[in-house]
Amino acid sequence: MNIGIVGSGNIGGTAARLFARAGHQVRIANSRGPASLQALATEIGSNVVPSEAQDAVDASDIILIAIPWTRREEALGELEGWDDKIVIDAINAYTEDFEIEDLGRKTSTEFVRALVPGARVVKAFNTIFYKRLADEGKAKGAKRRLAIPVASDDPAAKRVVMDLIDEIGFDPVDNGDLIEGGRSQQPGSPIYNQPLTAAELRTQLAPR
Repeated sequence: MNIGIVGSGNIGGTAARLFARAGHQVRIANSRGPASLQALATEIGSNVVPSEAQDAVDASDIILIAIPWTRREEALGELEGWDDKIVIDAINAYTEDFEIEDLGRKTSTEFVRALVPGARVVKAFNTIFYKRLADEGKAKGAKRRLAIPVASDDPAAKRVVMDLIDEIGFDPVDNGDLIEGGRSQQPGSPIYNQPLTAAELRTQLAPR
């Protein structure tokens, strides 16, 4: 599968390693340009190609967006060609001072979705600490395999992302639709940044 990553920080860089290790072709982009990513690509191997953001979108079936919340419009506003692409929104709404931004009744994904018109948006990879993502993947069926929640209004897109999560060593958990499911994944929620198994995650997500 061809996967694009916009953002090369903790989550973006870690995901590039995991996706490439699983055999996918990865194009990774950031605001500093492809040259700044050459060392990372060399370290990971031939499955990763430094790219401009637009090239990453154009060449990929799935695009993981892992950029700072405060730079979302700058990073995504001029990109085109989102129609029918699966976009994984891994952004959390933190201010530059790393405070949780008050979005009222809206979720961060609603703002991101407006910047990727026509995309099949999935909320995932935003609740797991990047060091756990990097180091704690396990084979299917292993004890204490950590889980990652997945929310979307598109069942087929959700299934693709869930399969990808399983492939890199984590149990995907269907977290419902994009808005209410995504709301339960936001910073400050009971499942955010918690090392939970699939059973534990489902318990936390169950209606009370």
